[in-house]
Amino acid sequence: MSEDVIHTHHRERFYRRERRSVPAAREFAREALTEWGYGSREDEVLLCVSELATNALLHGVPPGRGFLLLLRRDLGGALRVEVHDSGGGRPHMAEGPERGRDQAECGRGLVLVDALADKWDVADRDPGKIVWCEFAAR
Repeated sequence: MSEDVIHTHHRERFYRRERRSVPAAREFAREALTEWGYGSREDEVLLCVSELATNALLHGVPPGRGFLLLLRRDLGGALRVEVHDSGGGRPHMAEGPERGRDQAECGRGLVLVDALADKWDVADRDPGKIVWCEFAAR
């Protein structure tokens, strides 16, 4: 892990490709949400951070690389979570019969993100992609 970039409404941290990065990313997000007083949807946000970080590790981070977690709160209180990775491909949600099967691992995390976040999508970056989700202020 490297140094944090900390601004009033912006936090980011880089994580290496290792198992402990997911709980570390979740804790980093929890600390930012607590500092920002963003308690109303904290559980939803933290679950999405875990899912996006896990997807990055499993599918988006080549060996020897890592991912960047970026959290940004706008002045109206909306929150954006971004996970930047350098891997190829685009994530997709499980559909049809895959959605309910316990053994279907691919795409199930995005089903949760889709259900919990107000919106989410994937943006290109070179190399890799940014998977993001947003939570409106409540």
